[in-house]
Amino acid sequence: MRRLIELVALDKIDSDAIEALLDRAFGRDRHGRTAYRLRAGTEPIPGLSLAALDGGALVGTIQCWPVVFTADKGGAVPLTLLGPVAVEPGRQRDGIGRLLMTASLDAAVRERLDSAIMLIGDPEYYSRFFGFSAERTAGWRLPGPVERHRLLARGNAVPDGAGTIGPRLAISA
Repeated sequence: MRRLIELVALDKIDSDAIEALLDRAFGRDRHGRTAYRLRAGTEPIPGLSLAALDGGALVGTIQCWPVVFTADKGGAVPLTLLGPVAVEPGRQRDGIGRLLMTASLDAAVRERLDSAIMLIGDPEYYSRFFGFSAERTAGWRLPGPVERHRLLARGNAVPDGAGTIGPRLAISA
């Protein structure tokens, strides 16, 4: 019998346990992915990064990161990079990922960080359940390869045009 999933701040969880879960969910070679380059040198956004516990056992995590869009025509737009969303492989059909997504996006609204959120993921899932689309991301350049249809965003401040996405090394409060 499954217990009620408890969500806690990610920074309350041992970092080795988080890394082990990420390895199980995505493989040990995950560090070479473009999303890792996007968040290089940054720390997860505390109020949006969560862990899911079942009876005290870590069964899922979601992390959000500060990134920035630097437009070719000048100007910069801060964005929140959502992901990875990791769920224990044996629990991936239990709704834990959706629970983490909903809680993190709700926190983004409360923290006023919801005007421009991006992720790299399955367009059918993230569009259908969370309103993400690739509508405004066609001109974005990332520090590594990305399947264009998987580069998704949502929010009223999502930039539409050519520019580069990279780590945002300082967050203003």
